[in-house]
Amino acid sequence: MPSREENTKPTRTNPGSQSALRLLNRERVLQALSAGPATQAELSRATGLSTATISNIVKELEREGSVRTEPTTSSGRRALNVRLVADSSVAVGIDFGRRHVRVVLATRDYRVMAEAAASLSLGHHAELGISTARGLMERLLTENGLSHSDVIGAGVGIPGPLDRRSHTVAHGAVLPEWVGIETDTRLREALGIPVHVDNDANLGALAEATWGPHGGADNLVFVKIGSGIGAGLIVNGAPVYGNLGITGEIGHTAIDDRGAVCRCGSRGCLETVASTTTMIEQLSRNEPGPVSTQSIIAAARNGHPPTLRVLDDAGLAIGHALGTVANLLNPEVIVVGGPLAELGELLLAPIRRGILRHTIPMVGANTSLTVSSLGERAEALGAAALVFRRPAVTKR
Repeated sequence: MPSREENTKPTRTNPGSQSALRLLNRERVLQALSAGPATQAELSRATGLSTATISNIVKELEREGSVRTEPTTSSGRRALNVRLVADSSVAVGIDFGRRHVRVVLATRDYRVMAEAAASLSLGHHAELGISTARGLMERLLTENGLSHSDVIGAGVGIPGPLDRRSHTVAHGAVLPEWVGIETDTRLREALGIPVHVDNDANLGALAEATWGPHGGADNLVFVKIGSGIGAGLIVNGAPVYGNLGITGEIGHTAIDDRGAVCRCGSRGCLETVASTTTMIEQLSRNEPGPVSTQSIIAAARNGHPPTLRVLDDAGLAIGHALGTVANLLNPEVIVVGGPLAELGELLLAPIRRGILRHTIPMVGANTSLTVSSLGERAEALGAAALVFRRPAVTKR
């Protein structure tokens, strides 16, 4: 698959195709090998992939120099042992948020070498976010004795819909200041390395399928609840992007036809009743001091009735939207991420009730709901995994 750097004009791609599935299968193999050397039979058992698929992936990785193989014996039979080739190459994962940017350096064996984050002002311009990310990246590289030649590329998460035809942020993003910017080109110029850009919720789903405990799930939904609400989808083992690359925008599912007008132009969208911004606005009306996501978490844990009511209403609305998603896709697991995920069952309980209310019984009863184990790192880790999924990208 050619890198985007080789494209001179927008092309129509199908990231949910067989090629995308092969790339995700590569990730499963590499993740399994990060725990140590394994035979091909052991890799098949660990990943759930067929021995023929494992054999083809190992051959491809060996041609690239990512793994090496050696004869061995297993259960008295001849076998092929596979191990990762250690090198100094790293991937950069960058997660842009409404008020923050986070940067991680990750190795091929799925180890976080370093990470850093910085706060950004609300409504910051794209150039400020990009320059801050570059500063964090350069600092982490210097502190770890690395240079640009050690970097395979950077994966970048943007909180909003991305039009894959033009590689621009579409209208309706949480960061309106980024709308219309050719993200790939601008980030590549600023960072000086190959760049791959995706929606942050898509990267959260990718992180759960690679870094998290859900690598064996072929059908997974990752929903990020923050200033915006979006979902990343993995169906039959492959990420789903749809026609334009704009999928999983459940934050713009109409929940209340008479509700508030949303920033997307519609009325009563999920984000107008369940985003952290809406929760903060609702609680600020009766609270003497400033309200933030952290104060919401603290108040909920202390049993503050207004906070628990706001969370309950928001959770039921999110469950309503996710129930529709579950009826359409029948996922094995729905993973909840974002700043409120640390509330655990306090957040999951109303979401679960909403899902069960709006799904057919068999689907609701067989859909697992959990919070992300990756915390605030999820999207940045997914961004790093995005780089590792690009076999054509090599060190500069």
